[in-house]
Amino acid sequence: MVKEGVMGRKILLQGVFKLTFFDELKRRGVKEAYVLEGRPTLESAKTTTKELLKQGITPILISDNMAGFLFYKKMLKEVWVSYQLADDNGAVCRIGGLVMGILGKKHHIPVNLYPAKEKSRLMGDQKEILFFNGKRVAPKNTPGYVPLVEWLPRKYISKRVN
Repeated sequence: MVKEGVMGRKILLQGVFKLTFFDELKRRGVKEAYVLEGRPTLESAKTTTKELLKQGITPILISDNMAGFLFYKKMLKEVWVSYQLADDNGAVCRIGGLVMGILGKKHHIPVNLYPAKEKSRLMGDQKEILFFNGKRVAPKNTPGYVPLVEWLPRKYISKRVN
């Protein structure tokens, strides 16, 4: 059972991280972590959860749009976002990194960056958002907009690991 509030605070992971990240979590004694699924490709659900399990860490998979609820209910102690490129002004992260940064700042939860396993494409194909598990989820003639990366300004970043 996932506890709400201060006693149940956990880390939240957004993105796909270099493998060394999971070794670090194990060294820190992390037992459980929330994992955002990573739509539209679900890459984080596929890879991040697998790597956590290899380290003996229980992944708690949530849909991307549930993150705000966790912040609001004070269920988080820190957030880690994978990044592709960074400089003193901010970082290029998978889509959703900006939302994590804004929510972290609003709720006084640190948002930290760790290098991504690999670089993502800039844009996805419309089919990635218009279909789910091979089934169309939007009416025909509905266009899709599928950015896969975005800029996270420095003001939202607590710490960056190189």
